[in-house]
Amino acid sequence: MRILYTLFIRLYTLLLRLASVRSEKARQWLKGRRNWQQKLEEAVETSGRGEMLVWFHVSSLGEFEQGRPVIEAFRKRWPGRNILLTFFSPSGYEIRKNYDQADIVCYLPADTPGNVNRFLDIVRPGMIFFVKYDFWFNYIHAIHQREIPLYYLSALFRPGQHFFRWYGGWFRKHLRMASHYFVQNAESQELLQKTGITGVTLTGDTRFDRVFEIALHPKPLPLVERFCQGKPLLVMGSSWEPDEAVCAPLIRRAGPDLKVIVAPHDTSPGRIRSIREQLCMPATLLSGLTEENAGSADILVIDSVGLLSQLYRFATVAFIGGGFGAGIHNIQEPVTFGVPVLFGPRFGKFREACDLVALGGAFAVNTPQEAEEKVMRLFDDSEAHRRASEVCRRYVEENRGATEKVIRFLEPVSTSRQP
Repeated sequence: MRILYTLFIRLYTLLLRLASVRSEKARQWLKGRRNWQQKLEEAVETSGRGEMLVWFHVSSLGEFEQGRPVIEAFRKRWPGRNILLTFFSPSGYEIRKNYDQADIVCYLPADTPGNVNRFLDIVRPGMIFFVKYDFWFNYIHAIHQREIPLYYLSALFRPGQHFFRWYGGWFRKHLRMASHYFVQNAESQELLQKTGITGVTLTGDTRFDRVFEIALHPKPLPLVERFCQGKPLLVMGSSWEPDEAVCAPLIRRAGPDLKVIVAPHDTSPGRIRSIREQLCMPATLLSGLTEENAGSADILVIDSVGLLSQLYRFATVAFIGGGFGAGIHNIQEPVTFGVPVLFGPRFGKFREACDLVALGGAFAVNTPQEAEEKVMRLFDDSEAHRRASEVCRRYVEENRGATEKVIRFLEPVSTSRQP
């Protein structure tokens, strides 16, 4: 099975090479891993070695935000440890490659046995943390063979995953190679325990700690404040074409009575142009927002990345993208500001979305008519908005604290580990 898995990884890399002819993301993925061994050796030598090098791995930007509270709490508690942060995806690495709480930030080399052993020989980590559900089976196997503690942060499991199917024996074997799982919910804990894994702690999702921290320390955005002017504001976060299509009729009918911020998941020039064409209304780009036009603009399109989490604090209602595709994007950021959220029908894999729909802080819609009805009710009925907002705030408050639980568990383990 390992041979087949490794062949799959090699085939995936080959397909990326072919895709790089047209895909900028594929080109970044390959370019970032070029001469990785030499670059990593130089980075390790330059950073020096503290008491121990601790390796955190995340898939992309969302997983980074989940791991970030633990990285920063770990740094504060054990300042002598060097920290290595690796990314799988360019969309995470390119934004956070200068993250100052890690001593080394780089791409994760492709999961082939040769790459894995060379990587571990160079890094020689004392502890390893993978975030959520990044399972690289050659890495896991080699880490286990070298007897390096491997922890999963904010892990999330569902019964339908291949680990728990009749054919999942090989994958389950690798699950048992991790030292400990910090899981988001009781279902994940039960699934792991049924496979014989006892090293499981129910902590919740560390990302709640991150979004709460963002809410406590808002960045000044004077031009955005001038744009909002205290009017009702709909923020579309991480949107795709189907999300925008559902909201476009509402936006056109509301006109100047409604302020709108569209922050698409893809901010390429082509996507920005498509959004402006679909709305059929004047829209101002963030890059073109000035003191002179901020007050008169009704629609603001965000043509850069990294700002969305700060924009939600201005929202009356947020529409989160992805619900008409593979699944919704992060809803925790608007919820922490007490902003009721809407999204498309594909939200079932996301615990917080299911919880908030049941509690009345979030609403799923299927059509433009449903979107307009839900949004306008929240705008027009102040009591309905207050109730939904309070549900959201209380939900975040009740789910905070996962980072502290992780650090408390690691206290005797990390203190006793030596390089």
